[in-house]
Amino acid sequence: MSLNKDLINSLVKVTSRAAINCYQYLGKGDKKLADKAATDSMRNDLNNLKINGEVVIGEGELDEAPMLYIGEKLGKGNGPNLDIAVDPLEGTNFAAKNIPGAISVLAISDKGNLFNAPETYMNKIAVGKDVPFDATDLDYPIKKNISNIAEAKNKNLNELTVCILDRPRHKEIIEELKSLKVNLKLISDGDICGALLVTDNRYNIDLFLGIGGGPEGVISAAALDAYGCKFQGRFLFATDQDKSRAKKMGISDLNKKYELNEIVKGDSIFCATGITNTEMVAAVKKENTKFITETLVTHKESTIEIIKSEEPIA
Repeated sequence: MSLNKDLINSLVKVTSRAAINCYQYLGKGDKKLADKAATDSMRNDLNNLKINGEVVIGEGELDEAPMLYIGEKLGKGNGPNLDIAVDPLEGTNFAAKNIPGAISVLAISDKGNLFNAPETYMNKIAVGKDVPFDATDLDYPIKKNISNIAEAKNKNLNELTVCILDRPRHKEIIEELKSLKVNLKLISDGDICGALLVTDNRYNIDLFLGIGGGPEGVISAAALDAYGCKFQGRFLFATDQDKSRAKKMGISDLNKKYELNEIVKGDSIFCATGITNTEMVAAVKKENTKFITETLVTHKESTIEIIKSEEPIA
């Protein structure tokens, strides 16, 4: 079993250090500098692990370095063969403005178990484990999904809350939800955090849906899998270049609707460290001679926990 406690501890350190390296750029208004700090840190730390890793979810292609790019090999090469999905700084605008919602995140699985996703949009839907599997579907009308969730949870429609990115492309969906008297949580960025709000009733989110990043969808799925949630996604290929890239990655059916177990096969580890505050994890704190971080860790086989870490200030 390559996905074990030692590897979890190593990965927590990777996302924690990436978050810490962002700290000096919080509120400085330069999202690219913050992103680069997190990326450089994550690349360096992953390369020091005894793994034979390959990035299957990254932030672009080879020519877009210094981003961690799809196909990049990571690790010392003398360990387990792993697929790696990374988003060193999810919520770059949040970090630049020092407002809630920025995290450093990665997901990892045995080779071949994480979907190799192109850098394109994905239409997504996620619900908690307390909703029957067949109650919701990406292809159902909005009203049917909402009504079925209300019935499953024994709630009125006006007691439900839907999380969705606040984008012009969602105008019609948002208007329909308003007409159904459903409550809305509109987020400006950060749809990994948005999707994870369905994992626990204390966040009061009954449904996450809408079009966001495909890579973020795959990373979210790794965590949602550990919680027993439902997730579906369909990639959206707007250009011929997108379609060509998808086919090179082995995607033959460009309209396919993916179930969670097709996106994340078998076991996986997910780590998300707070850079600024989120509903799930607290921001990086500087305290005397150390940094303190909080990381949400999910490992389908063993744990869902918040790990607090301390790192001395260099």
